[in-house]
Amino acid sequence: MLIKLSAIFLLLIQVFISASRAGEQASLYFLSPVDGAAVDNPVTVFFGLSGPYVIAPAGVVKEFTGHHHLLIDTELPNLALPIPNDENHRHFGGGQTEVVLELSPGEHQLQLLLGDFAHIPHKPPVISKPIKITVRE
Repeated sequence: MLIKLSAIFLLLIQVFISASRAGEQASLYFLSPVDGAAVDNPVTVFFGLSGPYVIAPAGVVKEFTGHHHLLIDTELPNLALPIPNDENHRHFGGGQTEVVLELSPGEHQLQLLLGDFAHIPHKPPVISKPIKITVRE
């Protein structure tokens, strides 16, 4: 019995270490626009992801998969809970890698957050660096 529990414990540790390394190796980023860009409406945003994670629609339960969430003019949500779904937290549960937005003129902050099948951020979270863009009038 003790040997079985030890083996299970070691397996869980290996899974945790593997997931932690995958999160550290993943890179979530904007292909376009770039940080500091001045853009016109409509704004086309292209998402990028590299590393061990791949894009899959919401509801697909498979290791190292997720889908994009675009944060607009907001801070990161609670990373232990499902990502909110509102004007500041856009969900791309169909596996989309781009969006066309109408944003008000002025400065905006954009950030990407990868969510799992249930819209919960991975552990460790896969997050882009925030970028700022200016929408011209």
